Amino acid sequence: MISSTRRGIFALAGGLAAAGPGAAFAADPPETFPFNPDARADDEAYWAKVATLYDKPTGGIVQLENGQFGAMSRPVREAYEAKTRMVNQQTTLYTRGPAFFEDAARVRAKVAALLDVGVDEIVFSRGTTESLQTLIGGYNRLRKGDAVLYADLDYDSMQTSMQGLGLGRVRGVRVVKIDLPEPASRQGLIDAYEAGLTANPDVRLMLLTHLSHRTGVIPPVREIVDMARAKGVDVILDGGHALGQTEFRLKDLGVDFAGLNLHKWIGSPLGCGVVYIRKDRIKDIDISLSSPPGDGIDERLHTGTVNNATVLTVSDAIDFQTKLGLGAKARRLRHLRDLWAEIVRDHPRVEVLTPNDPAMHAGLTSFRIKGITSEADNVALRKTLLERFKILTVERAGPWRGACIRVTPSFINTPEDVGRLVKAIHELTL
Repeated sequence: MISSTRRGIFALAGGLAAAGPGAAFAADPPETFPFNPDARADDEAYWAKVATLYDKPTGGIVQLENGQFGAMSRPVREAYEAKTRMVNQQTTLYTRGPAFFEDAARVRAKVAALLDVGVDEIVFSRGTTESLQTLIGGYNRLRKGDAVLYADLDYDSMQTSMQGLGLGRVRGVRVVKIDLPEPASRQGLIDAYEAGLTANPDVRLMLLTHLSHRTGVIPPVREIVDMARAKGVDVILDGGHALGQTEFRLKDLGVDFAGLNLHKWIGSPLGCGVVYIRKDRIKDIDISLSSPPGDGIDERLHTGTVNNATVLTVSDAIDFQTKLGLGAKARRLRHLRDLWAEIVRDHPRVEVLTPNDPAMHAGLTSFRIKGITSEADNVALRKTLLERFKILTVERAGPWRGACIRVTPSFINTPEDVGRLVKAIHELTL
C-alpha cells in the first residue's frame, strides 16, 4: 500500500482486473525483435541478439554479480523514463486522479497473473526485505512458550528479523537456528529441517529461503512446507531470488506467506517487491501501525509515498520477460552456470556449493577454495578476481563451513565470460 489515504490505489485492483493488463503509457519492445521463448540455452546467436537490448557495463569488466538487482532492458528503461517524465510533469493531477488508480490496479492484476494468485492476495512493497519484515514482524499467532526457526543460508536481514522475535522487541519467543548440510542434497535438506523441528517441538513459525543468496541452493520447498505444516508450523517463504530466475507457481509450493522481488530477475526499476498472503490467512498478519482498520491485505503494509513510475513500469518489465520467456531465461542461466561450475567441480582445491541437480540450482552458485574460509580472505579473493582478472563477483559469509564467492551470471552473459572465471580459478589454485 502506498499511503493510508491512497490505499484504494491497489484495493481497486479486484474491480479493475477485468479490464485486462497493460497500464497506460505501455512501451513494448520493437515488434520486429525475434523473441523466441523456446530458444535453446546454447543458441549463442539468439542470446547475442537478446544482449543487444541491454546496455553493457563499461570498463571491460565481466559482470558476474547480477544478484543484487537486475538491469532493465532498454525498452523497459525507456518506458520508465517516459513514465518518470509524465509523473514529474503531471504531478498530483495524475497521482490523485482516477487514471493512476486504474493504471496501478492493472499493474497489480498483471503481477497477480504472473504469480497465479488473486489480486486480493498481494500488495506491493519496496523489495523482498520489506515484504518479509511485514510478514515476520506481523505474524500474530505466536504465544508465550513458542519458538521460531531459521537457517544459516537465510538472508542476513531476515535472520535479524527472526532474532528480533526472541528479544522482546516484537513477540518474545525462543529462537532456533539450524545449519544446512554441505554438500547439499534434496533429502539432506529435508532431513535438516525435519530434525530441527523434531528437536524443537515448540516451533510454530519457520523461515524458508526458496533460492539462497549465499550459495544458490534451492531446497525442495513443497516437501519441506508440507512436513512443517504436519507439525503445526507455518512457513514464511523468501522468494527474493527465485522469481524470474526459476519457474514456479506459488500455489504449487503450498505456501501461505511469501515475500518476492520484482527488481532482481523480473527487471523492473529498483524499488518494487511483493507481499503474498493466502486469502484465508490475511488476518494472521497484523495490520500496519500506520494503516486504518481493515480486513484486506492492503492494511498489512504501509510504505508511504513511493516512486509511482516504478510501479507503473512493472507492467512493461513483465511484458518483456514474458516475450523473452521465463523458461528460456531459466534454462540459459543454468547453462551458463554449468559452463563454469561443472568444469571446476572436480578440481581438488575447489568446492562448488550447489549440487549438479537442475531442480536444486538456477544461475546463482557459489564456490569456495579449500582452506579459504574466512570472510576477510574471501574479500581479498573477490578483489583479486576484479583487479587481476577483471571479473566482478561478491563474497558471501554465513554458511557454517565458511565464506565463499558468489557467481551470478545474467542471461545476457556469454560462455566466454564464464570461461574467464574458469581460467582465473585454475590460475589461483595452481
